[in-house]
Amino acid sequence: MLVSGPGRSARAIVVVLAACGLVASFMQTLVVPLIPVFPRLLNASPADASWVVTVTLLAASVITPVSGRLGDLYGKRRMILVSLALLIAGSVVSATSSELALHILGRGLQGCAMGVIPLGISIMRDELPPERVGGAISLMSATLGVGGAIGLPVAAVVAENADWHVLFWMAAGLGLVFVLLIAKFVPESPVRTPAPFDYFGAFGLAAGLLCLLLPVVKGATWGWTSAPTLGLAAAAVVILLGWGAYQLRRRDPLVDLRVSSRRPVLFTNLASIMVGFSMYAMALSFPQLLQASASTGYGLGQTMVESGLSLAPNGLVMMLLSPVSARLITRLGPRPTLMSGALVIAVGYVFAIVLMDNAFELITASVIIGAGVGIAYAAMPALIMGSVPVTETASANGLNSLMRSVGTAISSAVMAAMLAQLTITVGGLSVPSLFGFRATFAVAALAALTGVLLAALVPKTKVAPELVGVG
Repeated sequence: MLVSGPGRSARAIVVVLAACGLVASFMQTLVVPLIPVFPRLLNASPADASWVVTVTLLAASVITPVSGRLGDLYGKRRMILVSLALLIAGSVVSATSSELALHILGRGLQGCAMGVIPLGISIMRDELPPERVGGAISLMSATLGVGGAIGLPVAAVVAENADWHVLFWMAAGLGLVFVLLIAKFVPESPVRTPAPFDYFGAFGLAAGLLCLLLPVVKGATWGWTSAPTLGLAAAAVVILLGWGAYQLRRRDPLVDLRVSSRRPVLFTNLASIMVGFSMYAMALSFPQLLQASASTGYGLGQTMVESGLSLAPNGLVMMLLSPVSARLITRLGPRPTLMSGALVIAVGYVFAIVLMDNAFELITASVIIGAGVGIAYAAMPALIMGSVPVTETASANGLNSLMRSVGTAISSAVMAAMLAQLTITVGGLSVPSLFGFRATFAVAALAALTGVLLAALVPKTKVAPELVGVG
C-alpha cells in the first residue's frame, strides 16, 4: 500500500471506494436529461431510443452477481479495475458516435460499472480496521442512491450548455481517474475462494434475468398480453427454475442458493426489492411533476436543470445520514434499522400525497424519502454479511444489489404504466393527471410498508463484530 499510516490508509480506501461508487451509480442517470430528445439525436423512434436507458439497467442487473463471484474467486480490486475499464470503453464508444446501435453497446458497457459497489463493500470488510467497517459500509451502500441523485442535475447542466457527447467524455475521464486512484490507494483483498468459475451458471443467470426484466421494462411498450411479453416471461420462469436446480447440484455454484435461502438473507433481499421499487418511483415521478406546465393545474413549470437541482438535496441527505445509519445499526441492530428506513420512505410519500402544491413541499418529500433510502440501504449489507461466510461476501452483496435493480426495473414499468393510463388532456396533449401522481405515490408508500413487513420477518441477529463501528 502506498499510503503510510493505518488511519490515513483506511481513510484513503473509504474515500476512493465511496467516490468510485458514486461514479458507477451516476451512470444510471447520465442520460436521463436527454431522454426527450434522444429520438432526434439518434435518428430513432422513441421506443428504439429508450433502449439507451433500458440496456444500462439490464447490464447492471446481470453484472452485479457475476462480478461479485469473480471478485471472490480472482480478486475484488482486480474486478473493480475491470468494471472501470468497461465503463471507459463504453463511454468512448458513445462519445464518438451518434448511431443508435453503438450507443446501446456503449451504455451497456457503462452499466457494467455497477459491480463496483458490492465489490467495494467486500473490500472494506476485508481491509479496514474493525472500528471503521460499519460507517464505511454504510457510506458505500448509500452511493447506490446518492450518485444518481447528484448526477441528475450535473448531467442536466452539461446537457443544456454543451454538446451532449461531452457527457460521455466526462464519464470516460472519471473512469480513468478512478482506475488510477484504485490502483494506488486500494489494496487487493487476500480473501479468496479457491474454486473454478461457474461459466454455465453465469450464462444461465444472465439469460434468465434478461428474459425476466425485458418484459417488465418494455411491457408497456410491447403490450402486457403481447407474444413477446408473455413468451419472455414464460422463458424466464423455465430458465431460472432450471438454473436454480443446476446451482443446487453444483459443488461450486455461482450463487449458493442454500446460503441465499437462509431466512436473514432471503427476507433482506425481498425487502431490498421493495425499497428499490420505492426509491425509483420518486426518480421517475418527481421530475415530471416539477417540469409539468402550470396549465395542467398542478405542474410547477421548472426547467430540466431546475428540477434536477430541486432533487439534489435528497442525494446529499443520503450521504450525510451514512454515519447516523451506522450508529443505528450498532445500537439497534440492522433489522430495526432497515425497518425504520423503509417506514421513513413511506412517510415521505404520504407527505407528497398531502402536500405537493409547490417546489418546497416536493423537495421536503424527496428529502424525507432520501433519508429513508439512505438508512435502509446502509442496513442491507450489514444483514447480508452477518449471515454469509466471509469468502462469499462479494457474491452475496452482488445478489443483494441485483434485488435492488429488480425493484427499480419493476418500479419503472409500474409507474410508467400508471402515469400513461391516468391522464388528462391539456392543449390537445395527453399528460399524467394529478390523481395519477398521487396514485403512484400511494403505490410507492405501500411498497415501502411491504418492505417493513418483510424486514420484520428477518430473525433477530447480533451485528457481526467486524461490522460494528461508525467510521
